[in-house]
Amino acid sequence: MTVLTPIHKIHLNLGSKITISNLSWLEFEQVLEELGQKRNVRLAYSQQCLEIMSPLPEHERVKILIADLVKIILKIQKKSWEALGSTTFKNQIMEAGIEPDECFYIKNYQAVIGKNRLDLTQDPPPDLAIESHLTSLTEIAAYQALKVPELWVYHQGKLTIYLLQEKEYQKSSFSLNFPNIRITEVVPKLIERANIVGSSQALWEFEENLKNN
Repeated sequence: MTVLTPIHKIHLNLGSKITISNLSWLEFEQVLEELGQKRNVRLAYSQQCLEIMSPLPEHERVKILIADLVKIILKIQKKSWEALGSTTFKNQIMEAGIEPDECFYIKNYQAVIGKNRLDLTQDPPPDLAIESHLTSLTEIAAYQALKVPELWVYHQGKLTIYLLQEKEYQKSSFSLNFPNIRITEVVPKLIERANIVGSSQALWEFEENLKNN
């Protein structure tokens, strides 16, 4: 790999991304080390292709709203969880890495309590990953390779649920983690409502409605 400008000195405008092809696993690890933990970009790596993305502010707002909605549901259903945000997940054997917008360990929450670093060659993948804006097939391929069982993607006012079935994602009308809630309906409604009354009010209304149903 010939790079004229060091990775950490490359500036990305909000909402933009760069793609680096034919990147080995070792080179991917070197990029991670060079960029460090405190950065404003997110990475996806699969099939020797690395994408570096700079999210837009509105994507940040959406991911926080969806994550807060998940926490409300878990709290009301009295389920334990560990939320790991945009943790870097990687598996050297599968040669894949991804940094979700948000992610949750629900079924496997006990496996990650107190852990600051995860290696998916040993640790389980998150039970649920959330993307407020999916920009490429590289991200989908990385999630599939890492065997994340459920992925939510919010894009242009619509939420799509992907469930892992026989190593590939299939679109689903229901959530594995919350089968009794119409997630594909409630998430867009929540975001639309938040744009009118604000996030806190929209989340409070959702929580009250969930308690009463």
